[in-house]
Amino acid sequence: VQLQASGGGLVQPGGSLKLSCVASKSLKYYAIGWFRQAPGKEREAVSCISTNGDNTRYGDFVSGRFTISRDIAKNTVYLEMNSLKPEDTAVYYCAARDGTWFCPDYYTYWGQGTQVTVSS
Repeated sequence: VQLQASGGGLVQPGGSLKLSCVASKSLKYYAIGWFRQAPGKEREAVSCISTNGDNTRYGDFVSGRFTISRDIAKNTVYLEMNSLKPEDTAVYYCAARDGTWFCPDYYTYWGQGTQVTVSS
């Protein structure tokens, strides 16, 4: 499967962005995760949604500010981000793993990333 992430941009602190991850195949068969990597830092997991779409998980730093969702008909997973902080600045990636998974330990397929910059 190929993944195309988009929706990043420059936003002021406290603002919102909605990222999209469009898959080339049906999401019915893939668990999806969102990750981010800031300059000089290791990549960290942001959120994930299970293959059946019933289960989601978020990194501790999210603190209720982000919501992951998916639209099967559009082969798209979204990451809605609210109350953004400067420390949320990073390149955000979506990833997929085929099979029945809930937040697997590794993902097989990766998108190209979209830049999110939170700054005044």
